[in-house]
Amino acid sequence: MDNTPLQRITISPEICHGKPCIRGLRYPVEFLLELLSSGMTHAEILADYEDLEEADILAALLFAARLSQVKRVYTLAS
Repeated sequence: MDNTPLQRITISPEICHGKPCIRGLRYPVEFLLELLSSGMTHAEILADYEDLEEADILAALLFAARLSQVKRVYTLAS
């Protein structure tokens, strides 16, 4: 289906207000990351959300990893 895992991540202004989502579905990447950080396993997520695939979870993790690869983080004045 996809050539690279990141092709599973789509961004469209018409879906979830332009947030990165899984394959044009209404599952924002941040939602999958929240499920994982809450302790849910891949198997539990896939059982609860039948239209998701293992590759979608891995793509969300890769997307987050790429976003965290910044050279510097600047603090903003409050």
